[in-house]
Amino acid sequence: MPASPSTARAINDRLALRLLQRQGPLTAGQLKQLTGLSRPTVADLVERLTAAGLIAVVGEAGAQRRGPNARLYGIVADRAHLAALDVRTESVSVVVSDLLGGVLVEASAPIGGEAGTGPAVEQAVALVERAVKEAGVERLHTVGIGAPGLIDPATGELRPTTGLPAWHRRLVDALQERLPHTRVSVENETNLAAVAEQREGAARGRDTFVLLWLGQGTGAAVVLDGALRRGASGGTGEIGFLPVPGTGGLPSATDCAGGFHSLVGAAAVRDLAAACGVAGRDTTLGAEQLVRYAVRTVTGAVPAGAARRDGTAADDGAAGAAGRFLDALADRVALGVASAVALLDPGCVVLGGEVGRAGGWTLAARVAERIGRMTPLPTEVRASALGGAAVLRGALLTARDRAQDELFGRRER
Repeated sequence: MPASPSTARAINDRLALRLLQRQGPLTAGQLKQLTGLSRPTVADLVERLTAAGLIAVVGEAGAQRRGPNARLYGIVADRAHLAALDVRTESVSVVVSDLLGGVLVEASAPIGGEAGTGPAVEQAVALVERAVKEAGVERLHTVGIGAPGLIDPATGELRPTTGLPAWHRRLVDALQERLPHTRVSVENETNLAAVAEQREGAARGRDTFVLLWLGQGTGAAVVLDGALRRGASGGTGEIGFLPVPGTGGLPSATDCAGGFHSLVGAAAVRDLAAACGVAGRDTTLGAEQLVRYAVRTVTGAVPAGAARRDGTAADDGAAGAAGRFLDALADRVALGVASAVALLDPGCVVLGGEVGRAGGWTLAARVAERIGRMTPLPTEVRASALGGAAVLRGALLTARDRAQDELFGRRER
């Protein structure tokens, strides 16, 4: 059936807004060319969107052109404001942006969970409120939160998870209470990192891939045919529970010890580095620092005999120890990658998280070489392109999408 006049107008308005979002300011003539609509139809939609406060004249196209046809129209960026949060075990980072994702303020702070759930929540909420005030924003339209843990697909809420702070779950409710007119949503941090890598990072241009998160926690995000997959209970990608050889046990329903996490989690990586003799007596380095040190050593960025942070000199076997460590780590990582490849055939696996980004292309190349021997399925292994910014960027992109869908979709009602 042909669309009604009101439906047709809504479709045209949304098409024009999406073009302005993706390409930036355009003239009426450019909108006509890109949409294929008639000149009168474009003139009508420009008038409607301007009256609705969604677009405005932002300049003129060409110094020699004058008149209505030369006007450049762009989305009104301050029509709505957004916030994104990256919630970690002991810290929170926040960014406040306009409707187009232009960053206005960034801030972060440690969160003292040992003080109790209530004080920890108050510290996090206060950080958001300070950032909003500093940005000069009266009201947030949408807040997107990235946090570790499972998201209940029925409620969209964080499920209670052993080992994660209780204030994580309480924070979502607290923000909704303090910001009653704001849309607040939470998503698993690995899923958000995958969103960011697909839009702007290592998986750009791919509609099927897996992001393997290697850090304090272990997880995976699965994108198939352009869609982020969450599973029946929200647990798609809980690869830390994957039974694998070499752990000396099996994971349980409440503890991933004995699973893949026991091979590649931060504690396991530190133990592996110590066993390989990496960094000698310097026991203060974390997993990310140890992997970065090893990469720099094998690539020549840390010359043999260079002073370590503890003041002692690396022996002549430092490069050998670093190489053995990275090889052993790649052996372990490849077990998880091979499992994902066998089940999903994603064609591409991105190594993210603190350890993944520290290993970079040096670790990715080692894993790729092993996967090439372990499976007949062609698979690229790539290093994260966004590093530590991936979760926050993914949360902001998701918040922007939801705000734009709501605001741009109003024309359809």
